[in-house]
Amino acid sequence: MRNPFSCAATGDYASSPQASGGRFRNATPKPTKAPASSARIMWDFFFNKPANTTPPAPVPVHPLTREALRLAPDRSLYRLGHSTVLLRLRGGWWLTDPVFSERASPVQFLGPKRFHAPPISLAELPPLRGVILSHDHYDHLDRRAIKALASKTEVFLSPLGVGDRLAAWGVSADRIRQFDWWQDVEIDGLRLTATPAQHFSGRSLADSNRTLWSSWVIEDDELRVFFSGDSGYFDGFAEIGRRFGPFDLTLMETGAYDPQWPYVHMQPTETVQAHQDLRGRWLLPIHNGTFDLAMHAWDDPFQQVVALAAPRGIQVTTPMMGERIDIAAPHAGQRWWRQPHAAGAGQQPRMGDSRA
Repeated sequence: MRNPFSCAATGDYASSPQASGGRFRNATPKPTKAPASSARIMWDFFFNKPANTTPPAPVPVHPLTREALRLAPDRSLYRLGHSTVLLRLRGGWWLTDPVFSERASPVQFLGPKRFHAPPISLAELPPLRGVILSHDHYDHLDRRAIKALASKTEVFLSPLGVGDRLAAWGVSADRIRQFDWWQDVEIDGLRLTATPAQHFSGRSLADSNRTLWSSWVIEDDELRVFFSGDSGYFDGFAEIGRRFGPFDLTLMETGAYDPQWPYVHMQPTETVQAHQDLRGRWLLPIHNGTFDLAMHAWDDPFQQVVALAAPRGIQVTTPMMGERIDIAAPHAGQRWWRQPHAAGAGQQPRMGDSRA
């Protein structure tokens, strides 16, 4: 499909069907009556947090090296933390929503702090064929990481407006491609399509919804991978499943959920249902295990999804951070969240290793 928004730093997306009055919107309108006020939600988040929202012991991490990645076969995948996933496809490395900073925050002295360091540092990452971005929230778009990756990444793929931020941070405009929903691009024989999501955007109180959010479909011949980004449950999953499914692997948001914000994040039951809507074969729960962003227990996303998937016959893969899976033939993985010092976890990387 022709991509009229493939140039960075234009700032004018009024012709997008998702744009209205200078801001982007979801296909399904937000309910007029919210379960709770924003002030009450923030009060509970900062002052009424349960003790179990952070792990009681170090999270097991399998350290990665550039040499190990050099030897990795095609169609390898590694979780690096939260929604940051490294994939090898057609000989090139692709990275989703890179966040390597110690905190998912506009400042590094305050805000949600990592439970674990990334399995590999920014400096040790191999040259990247591309970075795939879902939206501009701090737990998905890390300015320090983007600036460090700018010289070693050939192309950045983003929803509309997010690429403008990259250009403002010094990424060369000729490396940025921006997409509206359902727009696609072919790179090295891969087909990448920006698909709908139900979420919101912004990095300050003044720029709410000035940039678009999306999920992504990655096609490598017959192999299909879905990357959810962030989303509430909506009928768009079924439409994506009709257009592109079945999927060999779905990377599905499962974490930072709460009954008070159901519109923009899925409950575990909805994650499992969305996977079924997509006609997925294997489900890999992401958006968890790295930051404390909600009121639920830190391991609740894993516990719930595994329990909900079993009676439906859904195959779930739960690799520890840094552990390789074969995208075409995943393995179930250990229940590592129940075993903080799981066998084979290797040495825990130091927090300082997350820096470039």
